[in-house]
Amino acid sequence: MEPAESKKSKASVRKRADLIKNFRCKNLIAIIEDPENPRNIGTVIRNVNALGVEKVYVIDPRRVLPDAWDELRADPKLAKLSVSAAKWTFVKRFDSTKDCLDHLEKNHFVSMVTSPHVKGKTNTFLHETDFTEHAKLAVWFGNESKGVSDIAVQRSERCVAIPMFGMIESLNLGTSSGIVLYEVAKQRREYQSKYRLRDRRGERATPLPTVIAPEA
Repeated sequence: MEPAESKKSKASVRKRADLIKNFRCKNLIAIIEDPENPRNIGTVIRNVNALGVEKVYVIDPRRVLPDAWDELRADPKLAKLSVSAAKWTFVKRFDSTKDCLDHLEKNHFVSMVTSPHVKGKTNTFLHETDFTEHAKLAVWFGNESKGVSDIAVQRSERCVAIPMFGMIESLNLGTSSGIVLYEVAKQRREYQSKYRLRDRRGERATPLPTVIAPEA
């Protein structure tokens, strides 16, 4: 017989899963390109899960991660680094940036890259960017030392920067992904709360909530 404590835990997990379902940002993917530090992969996965982003794609030429999602979910190192978020988050790995871009474009995703530097594309600050314009959006985060690759920049729509006000003009991958994905998810959740369809069609008579009320 299953222990009462285990039943209670499963019921609690199911309740939470049902609660968050309508707050997730559909067709929003975070891309991590060639990360040097496996710890950063776990941090981004944790940010993705906590902020309601749908998926994570990892471009992993060194094959740090397993191929299959089931293996990724069960990987003890990744589970520890992501504080178990990998168990609840869809993660897909690619061998190369080209493979990932081809997959995204085949499925009609528009890419935006994040970088503090001008990359010869349309450049906008984070708070000035409309992240609801495209039904399917992929947001890219580059390698810790090299940044986003040239091919990712060339095949993206724009470059997005976090405004900087100090002597240091960059943030680590975990921090920057948290800041950027918070703004992206906030905008897309607000859109989902007002409209049922793209192009601001199907306006809801009563907007859906955009935050989960804390439990009493």
